[in-house]
Amino acid sequence: MKPMGTSFGFCVVFLLITKLNSVSATLQVGFYRSTCPAAESIIRKAVNKAVARNPGIGAGLIRMHFHDCFVRGCDASILLDSTPGHPSEKEHPANNPSLRGFEVIDEAKAELEYLCPKTVSCADILAFAARDSTYKLGSINYAVPAGRRDGRVSLRDEPSQNLPPPSFDAQQLEANFARKGLSKDEMVTLSGAHSIGVSHCSSFSNRLYAFNATHKQDPSMDPKLAGELKTKCPNNGGASDPTVPLDYVTPNRLDNEYYANLKNHRGVLTSDQTLFNSPSTANIVRRNANSGGAWANKFAAAMVKMGSIDTLTGSRGEIRRNCRVVN
Repeated sequence: MKPMGTSFGFCVVFLLITKLNSVSATLQVGFYRSTCPAAESIIRKAVNKAVARNPGIGAGLIRMHFHDCFVRGCDASILLDSTPGHPSEKEHPANNPSLRGFEVIDEAKAELEYLCPKTVSCADILAFAARDSTYKLGSINYAVPAGRRDGRVSLRDEPSQNLPPPSFDAQQLEANFARKGLSKDEMVTLSGAHSIGVSHCSSFSNRLYAFNATHKQDPSMDPKLAGELKTKCPNNGGASDPTVPLDYVTPNRLDNEYYANLKNHRGVLTSDQTLFNSPSTANIVRRNANSGGAWANKFAAAMVKMGSIDTLTGSRGEIRRNCRVVN
């Protein structure tokens, strides 16, 4: 009986230690309150300065956080530069050349390393920067649980397996977000980030010139919008690839106008307009269009949830000294 008691006691202790480690390794609001009290204000200052000069940087930082979290979790793998023979996520067509805002992260990191060396992770800087962009462009504020650590791996091909392309329909989007633990409602709600930012013409030109065998132009697109887009996106075989706003009404304001656009068939991307065209998501679009306040609250909650996808915490990962390279 004695050996059994010893074994049982070991199991209890092991389970208690495991549980304590699990609790201590969760993300926490105010994580840097004692180790680097100025962290959030330093990041906010860098974001506000950049977004005041160019609102598109705010859209870029929100998108960067999304692209980071959907590939390997929120571990700042999106920030790593390529090394000889090892191209990083940055080089994937979904990120290059369209992602922007890296210099804002670099500026905040440099100041944080001066004040609080080896303390604030790049993954947390990006999460805070996305929140601050959301507030600057949409007056949507929320507390960011922190304590993420930085990953050491970034592979060019992995975005293809994880990021939804602009051609996805509602069912494909729902499945893609479900794999990351996000609901259909959260998918539609987070898509509202497309009320800011721009898209390259190549991401939707098929809707203008080569939709299908029956219709050259997508019949679900408002003809007036199609005409406006054609003036910006000539059918030149890809000789140039300009950008256009995703929301022509309030292009620099993060708001629920995006959903009104979808109701009016003025979604630019297939992956946007499908949310209203699909019976499974149309009512969510209507509700978000009808109440900007309710959508903003849902958006804040969904951003927090997205920011917790597959995070490295505790002793896993590292705190990079430079967000572009591993230590």
